[in-house]
Amino acid sequence: MTEILSQSEIDALLEAISSGEMNAEELKKDDEVKKVRLYDFKRALRFSKDQIRSLTRIHENFARLLTTYFSAQLRTFVQISVVSVDQLPYDEFIRSIPKMTILNVFSGTPLEGRMVLEVNPNIAYAMLDRILGGPGVAPGKVGVLTEIEAMIMERMFNKALENFQEAWKNIVELNPKLEIMEMNPQFMQIVSPNETVALVSFSTKIGDTSGMINLCLPHVVLEPLMPKLSAHHWFSQKKKEIGSEEYNNLQKKIHYATLPVSIELGTSTITVADLIQLSSGDVIQLDKKVEDPLIAIVGNVPKYLVMPGSVRGKLAVQITGIVKEGEEFDE
Repeated sequence: MTEILSQSEIDALLEAISSGEMNAEELKKDDEVKKVRLYDFKRALRFSKDQIRSLTRIHENFARLLTTYFSAQLRTFVQISVVSVDQLPYDEFIRSIPKMTILNVFSGTPLEGRMVLEVNPNIAYAMLDRILGGPGVAPGKVGVLTEIEAMIMERMFNKALENFQEAWKNIVELNPKLEIMEMNPQFMQIVSPNETVALVSFSTKIGDTSGMINLCLPHVVLEPLMPKLSAHHWFSQKKKEIGSEEYNNLQKKIHYATLPVSIELGTSTITVADLIQLSSGDVIQLDKKVEDPLIAIVGNVPKYLVMPGSVRGKLAVQITGIVKEGEEFDE
C-alpha cells in the first residue's frame, strides 16, 4: 500500500532537496523496485489467454450441443454450461476428481494422443437411471458398474462425442472414438504427471440432480492446432467462410435479378406556355436524326448505343455499341 505523506513531511522533503542534503536522482533510484514474478516450472503455462478464450468459445458450443443431445436421449430437463477453462498439470487434474468416477478416454484422429471426458458419478448414474426407466435419481452409494450398465454408458457417451466433432469442425475435422471407460483415475495415465492440460469444466443439471463434467485436453495433443486457436485465425476463417457463402448466394440472385431497360428516342426543350397549349396531334421536334443511334438506359445509367427496328412484329433494338463511362452525346 502506498504511504501518504503529511504536509509537514512534504515541506521537509522539498527543503532537504533544495539544500542539497538529499539527491532527487538517488531518491528516485531507491523508489524503483524490481518486480519479480515467481514461475513454477511444474505448473507451466502452455496456453495463452487468447487460446483459452478460443477453447471457451468452442466448448460453449459443445455444451449447447450436449444439452440438446442429452435432453433428447433422457427425455427430461438437462442444462449444461461451461463454468471455467483452466490449465494445470495432469497430476493435479487426477487428484481433483473423485476416487470413483466415470472416465471416458477417447482419441480424435488426426490428432495423436488421448483425451478424457470425466463425468461425475451423480450425473452418470442419474443418466443411467433415467435411461432404464427411473426418475433420474443417483443412488446414495457408487458401486462398480455391471456389464450391462457399462455397455449402456459406453454407447451413450460414444454418441455424445459426435457433438465434440461438431463443435471442433471450424478448426479441424476430428473423428472422436471412445477407446475405454474407466472408473479409477489411478489406472488412467494418458500423459506424464507434469504435462499441462486444458481443463474445461461443465456445470450439469439433470432434473433435480446436479454435478460436474470435466473435459481434459492435454497440450501435447492440441499442439498441432495451437496456431488455429488464435483469435485472428478464428475470426478470419469465420469471415472467409461467411463471405464465400454470401458471395455465391449473391451471384445466384444476380442471375435472376430484373432490371428496367428504356430507350431514349431523344430530347427537346419547350416553354411552359407551349406545354400548356399542347393537344392531341401536335408534333414535338426531337434533337435526334433518324440515322443517329439511340441510347438504351439500364436502370438509370446510359449503357448501350442501339438502332430501332422490329422482330416478329414487335418493337426491338439492336445493340451497336457500348456507352463508355463519362462519354457525352452532344448534337
